[in-house]
Amino acid sequence: MVSNEIIKQTLGKKISASELEEYINVARRKRSSLVDYLISQKIVSEEEFYPALAKTMGLPFIDFKNKTLSKDLLELLPESIVQTHQIVIFDYDRKKQIIKIAATDPGDLQTIDFIRKKIGAEIKLHLTSPASIKNIINQYHVGIKEQFAKFSSAPLTGTQLAVQKFNTPDLPIVKIVDTLLEYAIFEGASDIHIEPEEQDMVIRYRIDGILRDIMSLPKETQAGLIARIKVLANLKLDEHRLPQDGRFKIQTDEYRVAFRVSIIPVYDGEKVVLRLLDESKQLLTLEQLGLLKEQLDILKRNIKKPNGIILVTGPTGSGKTTTLYTILNIINTPQVNILTIEDPIEYRIARVNQSQINPKIGYSFASGLRAMLRQDPNVIMVGEIRDKETAEIASHAAMTGHLVLSTLHTNDAPGAIPRLCEMGVANFLVASTTNLIIAQRLVRKICPFCIQSYSLSKSDISEIDKQFDLHDILKFLIDYGELDPQIEIDEINFFRGKGCIKCGQKGYKGRIGIYEVLEINETISNAILKNATKEQIIELARKQKMISMIEDGFIMAKRGITTLEEVLRVTKE
Repeated sequence: MVSNEIIKQTLGKKISASELEEYINVARRKRSSLVDYLISQKIVSEEEFYPALAKTMGLPFIDFKNKTLSKDLLELLPESIVQTHQIVIFDYDRKKQIIKIAATDPGDLQTIDFIRKKIGAEIKLHLTSPASIKNIINQYHVGIKEQFAKFSSAPLTGTQLAVQKFNTPDLPIVKIVDTLLEYAIFEGASDIHIEPEEQDMVIRYRIDGILRDIMSLPKETQAGLIARIKVLANLKLDEHRLPQDGRFKIQTDEYRVAFRVSIIPVYDGEKVVLRLLDESKQLLTLEQLGLLKEQLDILKRNIKKPNGIILVTGPTGSGKTTTLYTILNIINTPQVNILTIEDPIEYRIARVNQSQINPKIGYSFASGLRAMLRQDPNVIMVGEIRDKETAEIASHAAMTGHLVLSTLHTNDAPGAIPRLCEMGVANFLVASTTNLIIAQRLVRKICPFCIQSYSLSKSDISEIDKQFDLHDILKFLIDYGELDPQIEIDEINFFRGKGCIKCGQKGYKGRIGIYEVLEINETISNAILKNATKEQIIELARKQKMISMIEDGFIMAKRGITTLEEVLRVTKE
């Protein structure tokens, strides 16, 4: 993002310092960049501002309004990057290995570096305007429509010819799909959503748990793009009425990523979701998960036990599997036989025997777990306890000398106990076999490059108080040693990200967990035997000094790891 100081120099005497400060504040409230705000309000024109900005920054300016780029230049950089980052390649000297690029934000070093690595050439940077970039995007649309017109007129079949057709490296659709996948890896996306609409196709990435629009493609690309993904995942090209699931892998010197593919029929075609699983990424340590010291001590104590159940709870996408894999990695030694039954297997762990369920042939969590008990296991991981049969077999396994790890869908740790009882597991089994329950959510971390502090306003305080008992939370923070007892609430420093190049102007980079760790001791075990309600278990857990997920989130917010907004977002019920 162009700095406010550079903008001030560019505008010179056109806008006074006091006026500029006011515009900065308004733009911030509207969550807009200062440049976009000034142009949208016609305070300065685009035609006037960008050439002046180029002069201020000592960069050559180029206007593409009346220029047409050749097809080979357009193919160097896909529309997704041009559209999202407002950057374009307009010249390539292959002999000297020099490319000329033009951008509206010359400070977007991350994207410029991506282009440098992708093409492997020296870069000469120019400045351009959004209107110029829009003209280039229109050229992409014309080119794509011409290139894909044949796909809409040619019906797809499952023949070998069709496979060859969508497996040719030089085909434009292959290049577009490859770049979509490569760019998702570069952006750190966990999922790619390809969604057909009436007039076009929308591409979205899930980054740090939040879906973001990346680009839209003409409707003519739909058949070719989905066919290419089906070829990669070894799925049926001529099946459009039934859901399909598949998998493929991309491996380079820099990364090794598996893509899990899910395709379902929808009103305007087929929706594709690809889950990215980075197989080159190292497993986390317990410390890297983000647990507080007290929570960490409880977990370390319980994973040393030879038998019993450790449950991790939370909604889909809350990092439960990562926590279980981290625990498995720690207890994975040559002296231990570890078996897992999963749906699906997300990461491979050396020396761990991992098995995937297959409901089509009757291989379920329950049947797989029953078979595993005949495999002389020390530790068993069950991907998810979904029914009474699985829950009962897991409980009996824990009772007969095995350590069982599994997940459950509940909002908090105490809620897992009545959930098991509701499934039909006997109270005495739950009370005697459950060692530990961890509830968790993932919050986005504040970008360390643009972090800034702020104090809560009266409206902020009022809004938080509507959702949580702020008085109790402040008392906890004081007792925990995070706050001075004399401090007033509006004097407390919290933190947020301003937004910068490194985080794509989002203010967040990466994610970390917030947790609630409930250890089942004799007191709670006796309460379970007496059919204690969730509220009674919570009361007993609080007496044991259990830190709630909300309190853990507020500690993280106070320490500048995440924001209060994130804590409120993920803990809403």
